[in-house]
Amino acid sequence: AFIVMLMVKDHHVHVYRTAASTDHLTGVLNRRAFIETAQTLCKRQAKRGEPVAVLMFDLDHFKSINDRFGHSTGDEVLRLFARVTRASTRLNDIIGRFGGEEFIAIVPGGLEVAQKIAERVRTAFENAGAVIESQPIGATVSIGAAASYDATTPIDALIAKADAALYRAKHDGRNRVIVTESENASERARLIAAARRTRPFGMAAFARISQRNKSVRSA
Repeated sequence: AFIVMLMVKDHHVHVYRTAASTDHLTGVLNRRAFIETAQTLCKRQAKRGEPVAVLMFDLDHFKSINDRFGHSTGDEVLRLFARVTRASTRLNDIIGRFGGEEFIAIVPGGLEVAQKIAERVRTAFENAGAVIESQPIGATVSIGAAASYDATTPIDALIAKADAALYRAKHDGRNRVIVTESENASERARLIAAARRTRPFGMAAFARISQRNKSVRSA
């Protein structure tokens, strides 16, 4: 009986924690839980010397959808987008609702990975959002993505870069993906690749290669 009581208690604790970290409408992480989880992922990627990317999503003309079809349909559009995004991303990608009709994801990988995932989500949602609840909605999403190879880049700065790319996507006509990356990302990727080829020296070799390149450029 004591063991059963402990199991029931653990179950309730798990339920409460899940409720506290989940957006009640869409089932993805809420903003606070997303930031905490994203910071953990960034630290893990930094230890491995590997890049990380943030994707910002904004549902196009969402206010118009609410005005024309009602808030219940608008809620279903949000739920649909969350389902499509989960189905279009990998198990280790992290998805959250940033607020309103804005969603966010952080993924292990660089610019190429971010662009592939973003385009997959965009295409899948365009197809799924054409007709919702027997109504011709035509819902689409604009996406901005930013990738960084710099382990010292704060998550807030990476989100700001992705948000700036999202603004460009909406300004350029919506229903599109715009990607950007941190300064010198391509050079850093090349140096990391060179360091890996010199294993077992690993990141120590990367540091030596990086310093040598700096000396050459300054000369």
